[in-house]
Amino acid sequence: MPMIRLTVPAGALTEEGRGSVQRDLAATLLRWEGAPDTAFFRAQAWSYLVELPEGAQTTAEDDAPRFLVEVTVPEGALSERRTAGLTEEVTQTVLSAAGLTPDHALRVWVLVREQPDGTWGAGGSVVRHADLVAMAKGQRADA
Repeated sequence: MPMIRLTVPAGALTEEGRGSVQRDLAATLLRWEGAPDTAFFRAQAWSYLVELPEGAQTTAEDDAPRFLVEVTVPEGALSERRTAGLTEEVTQTVLSAAGLTPDHALRVWVLVREQPDGTWGAGGSVVRHADLVAMAKGQRADA
């Protein structure tokens, strides 16, 4: 199942952005994975917000906030095209949540990690990519 984690310096998000960014990122990830928009799949798209304490993030140049988005998906869930689209949309979502413009896009890093098949477990069992595909087919309105 997909997981997305946004790490930000404390105070770097707007109040409105802080309230919506996790669900926005989870929905974006599901869309780019091609998962059906059902309660079951939305409940499996875990989204974490990690806020670093003041002074915990810096660069060799300045202290402007930087944003790290870590995405974990089953191996084979994202093509190169889907990864590119996901990266672009996630970057826009984070910039918007922080009240920043596209000029600040290099402050957002997106790391997509594919979890090898057979190494992801949920509910006490190993979950394989083929299992997820079969579940998705069974839950699609257009299937």
